[in-house]
Amino acid sequence: MFLRKELPVRLANTMKEVNLLPDKLLSQPSVKLVQKWYMQSFVELLDYENRNPEDSHTLNDFLELLIEIRNRHNDVVPTMAQGVIEYKEKFGFDPFISSNVQYFLDRFYTNRISFRMLINQHTLLFGNDTNPAHPKHIGSIDPTCSVAEVVSDAYDTAKMLCEKYYLAAPKLKIEEFNTKAAGKPIQVVYVPSHLFHMLFELFKNSMRATVELHETSREGLPPVKAKVTLGKEDLSIKISDRGGGVPLRKIDRLFHYMYSTAPTPSLEHGAVPLAGFGYGLPISRLYARYFQGDLKLYSMEGVGTDAVIYLKALSSESFERLPVFNKSAWRHYKTSAEADDWSNPSKEPRDASNEKL
Repeated sequence: MFLRKELPVRLANTMKEVNLLPDKLLSQPSVKLVQKWYMQSFVELLDYENRNPEDSHTLNDFLELLIEIRNRHNDVVPTMAQGVIEYKEKFGFDPFISSNVQYFLDRFYTNRISFRMLINQHTLLFGNDTNPAHPKHIGSIDPTCSVAEVVSDAYDTAKMLCEKYYLAAPKLKIEEFNTKAAGKPIQVVYVPSHLFHMLFELFKNSMRATVELHETSREGLPPVKAKVTLGKEDLSIKISDRGGGVPLRKIDRLFHYMYSTAPTPSLEHGAVPLAGFGYGLPISRLYARYFQGDLKLYSMEGVGTDAVIYLKALSSESFERLPVFNKSAWRHYKTSAEADDWSNPSKEPRDASNEKL
């Protein structure tokens, strides 16, 4: 009853914002394909608005349709990323359009996360997807999600990938600080797959940086450290590495779609697939923000990086953070770019190591 009303509304919101994108971007083949998927799913869902929800055939058909829609939308992220690449290759980089695309993709991908969350929840509760390995889960939600276990699982998966391509991987050190109940493992009501997604991305980045910086060092690879803390409001997970860090100037760019979009690396040419479209960090931040949390990076160039995932300690505060299509959103796409009101050097900085006193 809820989904047959809610899913079309979320699709409609997304489709309205897609239509506000610049015509040159909308005309790219990959963006047109994504639009086609959304329109088809919207029309199919509308068909259930007036069907009898008490009819078992209707319920079964609806379940099958949701699985079909989920499969259709599996490749939305890389396809939309490809659309941005197609645009950049034809028209180059435009700061104003870049700002619009950044705003749009944050909202577009957040809506997609919410859309898949609802579909997964329904198919797990009412379909044959029930996982006997996790009998206590309510759909995709774990009421007693052990954070340290998810950290370990994400590390192990990233470690396998790292060892496959670098033949080495840094070790993991985990610490837990439970301020509510000292000595007890930290648990939270959360979606383990979302948390795993964020942690896996952070571990991949930390491991790649660590191995590339220290692969010739006699002292071996410094470990990646994970610290999990539970306070009154926040559950925080910090991943720390000694991978050389990132200059302050580049931190914001790591969350920028237009800067980071690059074709998927080809394995044939020996490229390391610990990096893809460059969407890992921005989308991980959207997962954190989806339930009122956040993801932040703090780096010291020459030393390493701390990445912190913030989650709500109380499940009652972990409600969805969704984009709303209204006049404010519409104005964002229509406002022209204005001159910066702070002085800003336009040149790239010189290499400090070559500077003479």
